[in-house]
Amino acid sequence: MDSGKVVHRRKPGIPVIGLKASQKSHRHQEVNAKSLDLSKVICLLEDPLTTNLKERHLFVLKKLLKKSQIGFLLKELTAIAKILNICAEKVTDHPEYVSILCEALTICRLPFLKEKTSDELHYAQDVTEFLSHMGCLMRVSDAEVRQLIFECVKSFYSSVAPKQMLDGLQPTSPGYRLQLLERSELAQTLLLSMATLENQPTIKLQLLHILQILSSCSDMNCSSILHARGAETVCLHMNDHDPTGQVLFRSSEILWNLLERGNKEVVTAQLGTLECVLSLKEAFFHLLNTGSGHSDLQLRNDLLVITTLIAESPGSQLIESSFAKQLVVFSTFPELKSHNPLIRNLKLSYSNEDLKMKKLLLNLLVVMSRDLAALQLYKEERVVLALLALMKPPVASSSECQSGSRHWSAAQKEELQLQALATLATIGPLMLEEYISCEGSTCLLLLLDWCVGPDSYFGQGHSFHATGGRGGKKAQTRHCIRVLRSVTSLGEESVNQDLCDQGIINQLLGILMQIDAGPDEDDVVALEIKSDIQVILSTLCETDMHRKELFGSEGVEMAVHFLKKGSDKFYSGLGHNKLVLSTVDCVWSCIVGCYTTEDYFLVKDGVFLLLNLLSTSPRCVHGVVLATLLELCDNPNTVPYILTWRDGNGQTAPRLLLQLWREEEEELGVPRNQHGSIADPQRPIHSLFQLDEAQLSFPANVPSAAVLEMSENLRSKIYSVFCKIGFQDLPGLLGKDYVTLTIIRRYLDFKVGEVWDEISRELSLEGVRPISPDQEALSTICKIAEDTAKRIMEEQNSILEHHQKEDIREEKLTYTEMKSRWKQKEFMAKSWEDYVSRTSNYEALKEVKAQREKNAESSRPKPKHEDAAIRPAEHFIGHVVGVESTDAQGPAGVKVTLVRTPVRASSQDKGEPTIPNPDYFSTASSAD
Repeated sequence: MDSGKVVHRRKPGIPVIGLKASQKSHRHQEVNAKSLDLSKVICLLEDPLTTNLKERHLFVLKKLLKKSQIGFLLKELTAIAKILNICAEKVTDHPEYVSILCEALTICRLPFLKEKTSDELHYAQDVTEFLSHMGCLMRVSDAEVRQLIFECVKSFYSSVAPKQMLDGLQPTSPGYRLQLLERSELAQTLLLSMATLENQPTIKLQLLHILQILSSCSDMNCSSILHARGAETVCLHMNDHDPTGQVLFRSSEILWNLLERGNKEVVTAQLGTLECVLSLKEAFFHLLNTGSGHSDLQLRNDLLVITTLIAESPGSQLIESSFAKQLVVFSTFPELKSHNPLIRNLKLSYSNEDLKMKKLLLNLLVVMSRDLAALQLYKEERVVLALLALMKPPVASSSECQSGSRHWSAAQKEELQLQALATLATIGPLMLEEYISCEGSTCLLLLLDWCVGPDSYFGQGHSFHATGGRGGKKAQTRHCIRVLRSVTSLGEESVNQDLCDQGIINQLLGILMQIDAGPDEDDVVALEIKSDIQVILSTLCETDMHRKELFGSEGVEMAVHFLKKGSDKFYSGLGHNKLVLSTVDCVWSCIVGCYTTEDYFLVKDGVFLLLNLLSTSPRCVHGVVLATLLELCDNPNTVPYILTWRDGNGQTAPRLLLQLWREEEEELGVPRNQHGSIADPQRPIHSLFQLDEAQLSFPANVPSAAVLEMSENLRSKIYSVFCKIGFQDLPGLLGKDYVTLTIIRRYLDFKVGEVWDEISRELSLEGVRPISPDQEALSTICKIAEDTAKRIMEEQNSILEHHQKEDIREEKLTYTEMKSRWKQKEFMAKSWEDYVSRTSNYEALKEVKAQREKNAESSRPKPKHEDAAIRPAEHFIGHVVGVESTDAQGPAGVKVTLVRTPVRASSQDKGEPTIPNPDYFSTASSAD
């Protein structure tokens, strides 16, 4: 027994040493005790037997909070949230619990505590729910509680230094609470609590500030706020009574954050309701009439931007609320005089903020023009007239400004002028009747005259629409041309005829060449102006022969000038691609169809330039160029130009077209063998696209694949050009070109066969069997197409064989010429060697001379008789003519003397004197 007691006394001594080494286990036991205390506190608060023991509740809660002065443990947050909710329920009957809530919320400003690193991940859901429950405490009407909630949320965005930590505890990472705040419902709950703050304007202002912070830092918070229709709620409360004016400012900032970080469509849909539009209208007019400070004017413009975004939403109620009508009235002020009471007392300070408002109103006109009901408002308020007044040249409008009155500055006028032109480019085509009645074309042409006039004007170039126009009138020219392009593109004959009657064609041609002659040829703005002018000319002249005649030689020279530039800068990114296409379109629309301009275009080598462009331009341009050439081929004088053209490498036009055909078929995936011949007689010109669509059936109003591909590639155009220039006696073709030419010649037959094959296949797919005669005719047609392809294949093989033989013959001839040249070289070398040996060796020279004499002697014929060896002397008669002039006139004054003399043969003795025979001399005179 005693020994046992001794052992029993020694056992407690062993763990004492262990406690010094494992303090973490001891801390764990304390934490478990603390957790047990929280569960007891909850039972104390909820137990029906102890639920009314208020003093005991307060004592226990204060003791609990005193133990948590350094922060709440992550593992305790679920229990703490439950305790706070119970206290919030008791506050109504027992206000003493408010102090508990305030002290607990003060502790929540500190970082949460963790025992292990993994606690952050393990208790993430508990923290999210705790933050959501903290937002629910807004139901407590006490202002201090609500204010502490706001302070707690603010602390999440600031680094609050934690108090001294106990051993084994660590604060959570700085961004931990913010990440879980986004996942909680705190932002949504705070927004919904706004309805309970009607009697607490200060708290409401603080709540708006908190919502501004939450919406400015997180997309998820914005999404949560929008889920509770936060944009609508904030907008409806933005006009609440507030002497400080901060409610409207905070509300607009929240709406901006929601638009920037949230779903823009959802925000505009919530703000587009009639109640929200009326609220925005009230706020805007309040600032318009009473705002005087810089911040008030900025806020007014911010609301106008929000209104513009609402106008982009298709379901907005701007027109129904009459807000749109009033904004349209403001947009025409001060250019038009109005008796509207809204305008009567309106005064502008002509500051930069007023300028921004004016520009925003003009931009709003463009946005609302998508609604037909808005166009009626524009008509009633004479918007087009106001825009034409704004776009007047500064010289014309400066006289209207009185010396003592306030008005827009020169830079502001420039911005408004350009903004008005940009607005008119959109609204003008939609309100054509008002445009015509206000003589818009005349105003534009006058402005265009001013733009290219000699008077000096220094553009400021400050606004978006003034890009590239600093120091000149280029920006005004650009937007004026844009308006003309948008108006003429409608094809309204009365407008286009009015422009032509005022001489727009010659005016635009002069401006175009003037701009091109400037130093900024590669400027983006200049390139846009030039291409837009060509588009306008094409639109005006496309369908009217008289206008093509007005285009005339000056227009042809313009087109030729731009065609000579080529397509080297097509991919520069500055706009040269548009200029190339507009130039070709200008040739097609303004030159083709009028024989006078066509002939002048041919004389100026226009066809050569088009072919040069075709050979050097990218593939996307080939279709337009080929179509233009095809139209020009209707003129019989065009074909000789095409056949005589050569590129830098000597390539002819037919060969170029054949090369384009082969490239097009390679792009389409048409099956061809290595020589370019037909590989499949059943599908001689089928593309991969047609093969993919082979098992589909098309409705009657939808073109089939065989018909559709004709408009999507160049083959039909190339075939048509060959039909114009012919298929025979084409210059500069090679063997593979003739092979390709056989396919092109039968292209139409193959295409007809494709269509009939599609008809047969679609009937089969739809289960329709033609009657026997029709079936027989259908089979015969398909068979004829296949037989045609086979004949073409045989013709291609014969062409290849013929050219192969020609190649062999030419090869043999080449080798023969080479052989003869080598023999000639060998003979010349041998002759040179003999000559050198003769001139350098006397003995060799003697041998050669002897050999020559021997050869000469042997070559002489031997006499048959000995008497013939003695040959008589032979004389050769020579003639000597003498001419002497006399005093007589005419032929009698010339005396000619003819003397005949014998010349002795070489066999006679050279020493003998020659005695002339008197019989051989005679004299004759022309005088006789």
